[in-house]
Amino acid sequence: MPDLSLPGLTLPATDADEGYMRQALEQAQRAWDQGEVPVGAVVVKDGVVIARGYNQPIGRHDPTAHAEIVALRAAAEVLGNYRLPGCELYVTLEPCVMCSGAMMHARLSRVVYGAPDPKTGACGSVVNLFEQERLNHHAQAVGGVLADDCAGILKSFFAARRAAAAEARRASAPAVD
Repeated sequence: MPDLSLPGLTLPATDADEGYMRQALEQAQRAWDQGEVPVGAVVVKDGVVIARGYNQPIGRHDPTAHAEIVALRAAAEVLGNYRLPGCELYVTLEPCVMCSGAMMHARLSRVVYGAPDPKTGACGSVVNLFEQERLNHHAQAVGGVLADDCAGILKSFFAARRAAAAEARRASAPAVD
C-alpha cells in the first residue's frame, strides 16, 4: 500500500485502514440521514471495532457531539476507562482542535483520517497538535485514507444543502407576471 501520510504526519497507512475507514463512512452517512454534517468515526482495539460515532451536535444540542467525541465516549464505556491505550480512531475528516485534544487525553495510539480540513484541521492542515513537543501525549497520525470518498460525501452534502436553499428561495419568491 502506498504511503498516504501527509506533511507533518508520521505513519503510512496499513492494509486494514481502508476497511475501517469504510465503516467510518457508513457512520458519516448516518449523520447525513439525520441532517448533520456527514462525519463518521470508529474506534478499533486489537483489530476489532469497539465503538462508532457520527456527528450529532444539532440533534443533541451539544457543540461537543462531533463524530470523534461520540465514538470516544462509547469506547470509554465499553472499556470501562477514560483512557484508551492501544486504541485507534478512524474518522472521515481531519479532527479539529477539540477532538484532537480529547484524543490525546484518551491516550489513543493512532489516529487515521480521510479528508484534510484546510479550515479547522488540527493534524497538520492548520495546526498539528500531535507534533507539539510540549504536550504530554503524542498519538501517531496518518491522513488521506480514502480521502476522495471522504471529501466526496461532504461535498455532496453541502451541494445538496445549497441546492435545497436555492429552491426554497425560488419557491418563496413572488411570482413575476
